[in-house]
Amino acid sequence: MYYTRPASEDVSHVLNIMGAVHPIDSKLIEEFKKHLLQLRINKDQILFNENEVCEYIYFIVKGALMGCTTHNKQKITTYISVENDFVSSISGLHGSGYSQEYVVAVEDTHLLAMRNDELNRLFSHHFELNYIFRVVLEKYYKDAQQRAHIIRVGNAKERYLYFAKTNPGYLDRLPLELVASLLNVKASTLLSIRKNFSGKDKNKELEEWGQKLELHINKHQSFRHKDVRLQSLAKEVGLSSHKLSIVLNSYFNKSFIDYINQYRVNWIKGSIRNPDIMQNFTLEALAYSAGFSSRSAFYNSFKKLVGMSPVEYSKKPKSTETIA
Repeated sequence: MYYTRPASEDVSHVLNIMGAVHPIDSKLIEEFKKHLLQLRINKDQILFNENEVCEYIYFIVKGALMGCTTHNKQKITTYISVENDFVSSISGLHGSGYSQEYVVAVEDTHLLAMRNDELNRLFSHHFELNYIFRVVLEKYYKDAQQRAHIIRVGNAKERYLYFAKTNPGYLDRLPLELVASLLNVKASTLLSIRKNFSGKDKNKELEEWGQKLELHINKHQSFRHKDVRLQSLAKEVGLSSHKLSIVLNSYFNKSFIDYINQYRVNWIKGSIRNPDIMQNFTLEALAYSAGFSSRSAFYNSFKKLVGMSPVEYSKKPKSTETIA
């Protein structure tokens, strides 16, 4: 496989995802910028095989991967991961042994990668990295436990509903046979349930949750808190973290960090249009007041969401400015 240097915006993206779990110091940021690599694989291409050592941990920038194992010559899907997920060998985590599963691309997939020997070195020197990956592993094990429970005790419809709620959008995106294999049901059974299942009530509930979130954000400006996290915002709004994730992914079509940063950027854009504010504050001061924890996170997010740098935007004629 051919690894190359990644684009700076992709590195910033994974750092922002990690920073949403725990603040990252400048030395660790530089280590990731130095050691992260980029890899692109095609649909159906194997990322790593059974009975080999997985030398990297991967972050999915775009695309989808599935973990598989074989039993009696039959392929069994053990997990599915998409954008913003970390992926590696489960049985041989951090290069500790041979992998008992193989991972293959469900779609053309863009990945960032770091060698396990580099990652293990960083674990020894950076507490926050240990904390971040502890949170990542906790999420994986909770998801795996819930999936194992519903597959053991739930009927086919309950499995379908579980998957639809915990993986919004996957059923429209992934091959039905793949989802059926993950849930241990026949593809024909899953297709029949899908045809009979109505999403009207679910869509209404999502709309109610989305409106509740918007009202809270606009009233309390939670995005301006540098330490805002998915869990803390969910508690403020009165939703579980799971429900808030569904609202963000399915109703707003945004990740948590992109949703929060959109509010921060819009707040800054409104401040830029106010001459009194711009006479007394620099762009960096506005960024910190809006909730950004660093200048680089501010500039990267602003350019990603607006299509130009904050300085370029501030020089635009006021008549052409809009709020996203």
